[in-house]
Amino acid sequence: MNAPVANAPILKASACPHDCPSTCALEVELLADGTIGRLKGARDNAYTAGVICAKVARYADRLYHPDRLMRPLKRVGPKGEGRFEEISWEEALDTVAAAFLKAEAAHGAQAVWPYHYAGTMGLVQRDSIHRLRHAKGYSRQFDTICTNMAWTGYIAGTGLLAGPDPREMARADMVVIWGTNPVSTQVNVMTHAVTARKTRGAKIVAIDVYPTQTVKQADLGLVLKPGTDAALACAVMHVLFRDGHADRDYLARYTDCPDELEAHVAARSPQWAAAITGLSVEEIERFAAMVGATKKTYFRLGYGFTRQRNGAVSMHAASCIAAVTGAWQHEGGGAFHNNGAIYTLDKSMIEGHSLIDPAVRQLDQSQIGQVLTGDAEALRHGPPVTAMLIQNTNPVSVAPEQELVKQGFAREDLFVCVHEQFMTETAKMADIVLPATQFLEHDDLYKGGGHQYLMFGPKLTEGPGETRPNLYVLNEIARRVGAVEHPGFAMSAREHVDWMLKASNFGSLEEIERERWVDCQPEFRKAHYLDGFAWPDGKFRFKPDWPTVPAPNAGPMGPFEQMPALPDYWAVVEEADAEHPFRLATSPARSFLNSTFNETAASRSKEGRPDLMIGAEDAQGLGIADGDAIRIGNRRGAVMLHARFTAGLKRGVVIAEGIWPNEAYPDGKGINTLTGADAVAPYGGAAFHDISVWVRKA
Repeated sequence: MNAPVANAPILKASACPHDCPSTCALEVELLADGTIGRLKGARDNAYTAGVICAKVARYADRLYHPDRLMRPLKRVGPKGEGRFEEISWEEALDTVAAAFLKAEAAHGAQAVWPYHYAGTMGLVQRDSIHRLRHAKGYSRQFDTICTNMAWTGYIAGTGLLAGPDPREMARADMVVIWGTNPVSTQVNVMTHAVTARKTRGAKIVAIDVYPTQTVKQADLGLVLKPGTDAALACAVMHVLFRDGHADRDYLARYTDCPDELEAHVAARSPQWAAAITGLSVEEIERFAAMVGATKKTYFRLGYGFTRQRNGAVSMHAASCIAAVTGAWQHEGGGAFHNNGAIYTLDKSMIEGHSLIDPAVRQLDQSQIGQVLTGDAEALRHGPPVTAMLIQNTNPVSVAPEQELVKQGFAREDLFVCVHEQFMTETAKMADIVLPATQFLEHDDLYKGGGHQYLMFGPKLTEGPGETRPNLYVLNEIARRVGAVEHPGFAMSAREHVDWMLKASNFGSLEEIERERWVDCQPEFRKAHYLDGFAWPDGKFRFKPDWPTVPAPNAGPMGPFEQMPALPDYWAVVEEADAEHPFRLATSPARSFLNSTFNETAASRSKEGRPDLMIGAEDAQGLGIADGDAIRIGNRRGAVMLHARFTAGLKRGVVIAEGIWPNEAYPDGKGINTLTGADAVAPYGGAAFHDISVWVRKA
């Protein structure tokens, strides 16, 4: 037997905290000096299966980055100039509390808006901000940045945000990857799809709006125009009925109105869909024939294709295909988007549910620009927002309508405290900046939307300088502003995790630390809805009653009145016109995750610079050469970047990958200058990939 290597790294279990459905189970190298080395995928976790993305594998680049915030800072120059001086934690927290109390005295508690999102997916560190919000009656937040269209569209059919075990992709005969680019954003989806290809000869189909790396690796790659996915889905169902591939026994037993659907899609032929999608009739026919011939088809439905003004309708239409073929009956078959409903977690302690006052207004996070510039409708006809605490998000980069967002943050009467790991563009606009820990420097509990595991991420190393976790900041502010007493303010992160696990019948902290994760996957019949879908009649709904579909987040309704009754192409996207002849999608970059990782040298070097992917023929018609500096714009503003000729794009479609810091653009304006914040049907949301623009040589 070989002798142990002196000072060899110790492997510790953890979980990736980032806003990715994979939420990978990790093995973390803890070095002899207490620092962190490489991160690897946990090999014995059946979903992660030993594979993680490159950016998380080199996480030490973020942990030990020289630009990490280390101490509390107070602004000493004009807003946005970036001049700060170091202060103590006591002075910083006292200043925040005084500002919040001043705002409350002048305009009422709703003048304070705690603003957060998914910079960490840890349930304690992310969601405890609600306990402070409810304990003081501060303005609530309507979460609309990411999930509303996708979740609503999926639930419209099934009645529940859950589906077949994602590990079944490896046992499918065909995997359809629709509207997501897992090579860049969910590497584990590709792990299981490629396993099916290698072991079963399964085919991989990828559907997207440009030739992503996933499309290039697929057996069949379909590149369609943005926002036209429902037209493709309807044409596929047309062919399935026409050619005898519809499972009529399944339809009769498990669906609400199959005859009505069949009559409806009879007029939605491949020729009809080709004119809308830009696909050829042959491509549509081939895809439909593959689906019809392959009962064990697993539809892995992503978020990307739902970030359109018709996104919920498109998600619902795509999910309907599996019901027409009866794919749900088979292992390796059905339609999956997210497993959120299987985690029946009691978050009442973390979020302070007993303190909720439903009369307190709920402000739309996507409309932060309108809120901060005093739009009465966005403010729900209430008082102005004059004080904010921001955790886990970077709205000056990631929120829509960037010009309005910047204008709002520049207000001298707005006090902002940002708790952050780096000096983001939002932090530069703050009055107080507090240094935050990263995930290996605090305890938390994580759940995987794209799989079925609850995972504990323990504190493995000390944070540098005077960094503090979110929970500490929230509890300290609560104490200083005289928040209503609640036991959650006195609990540590570990105590919160233990309480939540026990209250939810998922064991205890001790058990999850020992076992590393809890597999929450329902048994096969339930996951495949073989005893009926989650509607009162047990039927999959081809004909949803949109206003009654359960909202993924409680909040105001969007403009749902004109939504189609049955699956259909709904022409409400931001159409190209003579003034704005191009359709733009702002897709994820492989080396960034929203605005996270764009501060690390390795990620920046891999992405290069902000480019606009454009077809050579489109570009040459504008007198633009490959690599030229260009401007793109619309009524919301204009952005400068560089042209990158890209084969395989549809005419009139351009793509900008990644959320770069605004300073990376020649004119200091980021890509979300061009995105709209209008509420999407039926429950709001931001249509990040639904933008019409003009393109010009700079």
